[in-house]
Amino acid sequence: MSDLKLSEIWVYPIKSLGGISLQESRVLEKGLQHDRRWMLVDETGKFMTQRDHPQMALFKLSIYPEKLKITYGDQSIDLSFAHPTTMDLLKVTIWDDSVLACEVSASHSEWFSTLLNIKCKLVLFPEGNSRPVDPRYKVNDEQVSLADGYPFLIIGQRSLDNLNEKLEDTLPMNRFRPNIVFTGGEPHEEDTWRNFTIGSNRFVGVKPCARCAVPTINQDTAEKGIEPSKTLATYRRQENKILFGQNLVALDHDHIRVGDVITLQ
Repeated sequence: MSDLKLSEIWVYPIKSLGGISLQESRVLEKGLQHDRRWMLVDETGKFMTQRDHPQMALFKLSIYPEKLKITYGDQSIDLSFAHPTTMDLLKVTIWDDSVLACEVSASHSEWFSTLLNIKCKLVLFPEGNSRPVDPRYKVNDEQVSLADGYPFLIIGQRSLDNLNEKLEDTLPMNRFRPNIVFTGGEPHEEDTWRNFTIGSNRFVGVKPCARCAVPTINQDTAEKGIEPSKTLATYRRQENKILFGQNLVALDHDHIRVGDVITLQ
């Protein structure tokens, strides 16, 4: 077996907006630091994603020591990490979960509402607020941020390469929005992983990732197509779901770095 190495680290601070590539990241229980701690909600408090609003892909993020910069075309706004702690809590929904979050500011909400042409709020999910992982797949009563269901998603580069060999037009990894990408091994080897380490940080593979329509959205143009879902359905369909990548929880909360060796237990 070829050496398994961590090749890319990605965080998506605001759910369904652009991702940020990192060289290293701190592993927290709910996911990588800053990953999906914010999201947009509509007037009913329901989470918003590219599934219904593909143009959300056009918001690009940059990370600085004390803030995020969010850019849309020639417009931008900053989002400080030093948020107040006495904000009013709102009940918001993400899939079947109701969680308590707080609006970042009226001006941030107005900025997004204007650009998306839909009334919405930017909310923060405080680190201490509860959202348990599905009890069927928990290891130690883990919590998750505003990701769809699990704190981490890993995909092997060979899995994408194998898909691209079957496609007329190759696709980048950003279509699948992983947190962790690795080189080496066989296509879809990550499906079988249970206990493993990245560097010195232990992870557990808990559930293959069932894919929605987001991978069909071009992350640079927000255009929606039929691939890769059409091709993946020919060889990655299981119980009427298309699987690509593996969901994880972490047993340790240290750091991971690009170049770290991955060791299977």
